[in-house]
Amino acid sequence: MTKPLEGPTLETESLRSAVGERYLQYALSTIMHRALPDARDGLKPVHRRILYAMRELRLASSGGFRKSAKISGDVMGNYHPHGDQAIYDALARLAQDFNIRYLLVEGQGNFGNIDGDNPAASRYTEARLAKAAEALMEGLDEDAVDFRPNYDGTLEEPVVLPASFPNLLANGASGIAVGMATNIPPHNIGELCDACLHLIKYPNAHDDSLAKIVPGPDFPTGGVIVEPKDQIRQAYKTGKGSIRLRCRWEVENLGRGLRQIVVTQIPYQVQKSRLIERVADLVQNRKLQLLADIRDESAEDVRIVLEPRSKNIDPAVLMESLFRQTDLEIRFPLNMNALIDGRTPKVCSLKEVLQAFLGHRREVLERRTRHRLGKIERRLEILEGYLAAFLNLDRVIEIIRYDDEPKSTLMAEFVLTDIQAEAILNMRLRNLRRLEELELKTEQDALMVEMADLEDMLDDESEQWSRVAAQIRDVRKKFGKSSPGGKRRTDFDDPEDVDEALFHATAEREPITVVCSRMGWMRAMKGHVPLGQEIKYKDGDSAHFVFHASTTDRLIAIGTNGRFYTLQASALPGGRGMGEPVRLMIDLPNEADILVLSIHDPERSLLIASSAGNGFIVKEADAAASTRAGKQVLNLGAGEHAAACAPVAGDHVAVIGANRRLLVFPVAELPTMSRGKGVRLQNYGKGGLSDVTTFDLAKGLQWLDPAGRTRTEASIGAWLGKRGAVGKAPPRGFPKNNRFAD
Repeated sequence: MTKPLEGPTLETESLRSAVGERYLQYALSTIMHRALPDARDGLKPVHRRILYAMRELRLASSGGFRKSAKISGDVMGNYHPHGDQAIYDALARLAQDFNIRYLLVEGQGNFGNIDGDNPAASRYTEARLAKAAEALMEGLDEDAVDFRPNYDGTLEEPVVLPASFPNLLANGASGIAVGMATNIPPHNIGELCDACLHLIKYPNAHDDSLAKIVPGPDFPTGGVIVEPKDQIRQAYKTGKGSIRLRCRWEVENLGRGLRQIVVTQIPYQVQKSRLIERVADLVQNRKLQLLADIRDESAEDVRIVLEPRSKNIDPAVLMESLFRQTDLEIRFPLNMNALIDGRTPKVCSLKEVLQAFLGHRREVLERRTRHRLGKIERRLEILEGYLAAFLNLDRVIEIIRYDDEPKSTLMAEFVLTDIQAEAILNMRLRNLRRLEELELKTEQDALMVEMADLEDMLDDESEQWSRVAAQIRDVRKKFGKSSPGGKRRTDFDDPEDVDEALFHATAEREPITVVCSRMGWMRAMKGHVPLGQEIKYKDGDSAHFVFHASTTDRLIAIGTNGRFYTLQASALPGGRGMGEPVRLMIDLPNEADILVLSIHDPERSLLIASSAGNGFIVKEADAAASTRAGKQVLNLGAGEHAAACAPVAGDHVAVIGANRRLLVFPVAELPTMSRGKGVRLQNYGKGGLSDVTTFDLAKGLQWLDPAGRTRTEASIGAWLGKRGAVGKAPPRGFPKNNRFAD
């Protein structure tokens, strides 16, 4: 009986595990080989391969240029098996002086501009390495780093570049991976070198001391940083934060009392053409009443001319209105996420990034030293053979001239190694002179001294750091403040406080209806639309906040993260569409929602409380924020969120918890603070706070029933107690959702 043919073996696997395993492989590939830079040389694989391929093409900074198409083709064919357009885009960015603080590629031709125009096709442009790129690759021929096979195994490429300066911070990086991202601003090499030298001298230096040496980013397009210094230091300490950056502007007098404002530097990564279009649209839509016209008079340098509508307009007020509504002021997010040792992604502090670079430099020094020692040992071996030949010069010539196998004879008669005998046979006749012996002994003595010095250095850690420090000083001299283009371009300033009353007085007052949906889409509809009117929202979305305001009003938004944000009503998008996400207007985290949105009233006080039942009274004037990041008012513990906020409009507080216990106590028992955790409002056995309100005891406690009718409990004495008490069950008819008002 014949056996049935055996077919392929089938293996069963759950869809969850199969998809999870494959997605994990994709995620790791994206993180390590595409999106995140290496903390040691600050480069992603595509940039590293571009520079190495240009080096292999011998495109030195002092040599000629080659077509970008040739460079892209070599990179794609030898090292980076991806699209040539993507490679060319990465190459072009390395040559754009408005994107890269220290150019790694020198371009010849059209490589794009600050207006946002794309580079010319790769067949029209040429490129070569810049001096900074050569500094990154110094030592590649001396076994400074490991090499690995390229994608098809025919060539080798460096795993990382030696990097003689901290390129990750000098030129910055940005990228989006799977589940993580990075955004590192560029810095000044001179300041980074000073910080490295300080860290070598004081290995346990604090982050604050390093932040004093590196006060902030140094953007290639200049600008003025107006972020408080303590916020910048905190961002450097944690590796996350944001930097508030403004344009640089000046006032030009035209005579007869006329003035114009000239913008000479715009914020980093802002396209000039789109910026001017945005300002022109605001002028046309009458949202910038102070500005009459805008002109672009830029040539090689940026020159944007702003004409005030009247000579009586204060330039500071005009610029403040532009800062609030345009990209003349931006907030650059900082997220120093990089690969430590090329493998582990980590959000690093300033100190950790510098330590990763210095550790790499020490390893490069050790490897280059051992490589040099190997060359010295081989040279000394050859010199010993040469000296042996000179001592028996006539016999050596005789053997070479008459012997059939001179190499083996030399090795046997003078006890030479194969390398020594081969070197003697390869000597030119004109080198066989007596004077050469003195030169060989001099060279041998010098090599012996150098060898001893290098061996002593490898055995002494402090001497190694001294050599690294000397190398960093050389880099500072080459690319620091005294070098061309090495001076700091971005300055620091404290923004002037503009009189809000003056700002509103110069703006045109128009009625609007502010609409914010539950999904966070915000807009301003013209006029005072009836609040009961049906408003269209996106599918699955609904109304959250709808109220009347005017274009001169400021709005205050309170997030569940305990931060207060301030919005300008005139800057809200129009009501024709669905609006824009509020997270594009303020730095509201994804895990936080808007708890309260209302017109800002500086004379009002608010009672703010957390889900844990802690709260206090804050004056709204003290809580107003001047930046997109907002102002932290309510400090929250782990797992807590801001749960309730109510205007102080009475002499007593009513608070109800999730355990459905109502407590009433005097407002005077609550402290007034500008920031803090607050005090205990109510004691909960289970759950936390549901809602809080204030009221006049003489008028009684009011709430809305499910039908929208106002209910009043005049006799509230049964619920009166001390702050922090448990409370009692609420009056009959109190809403099941534990809310005083919907």
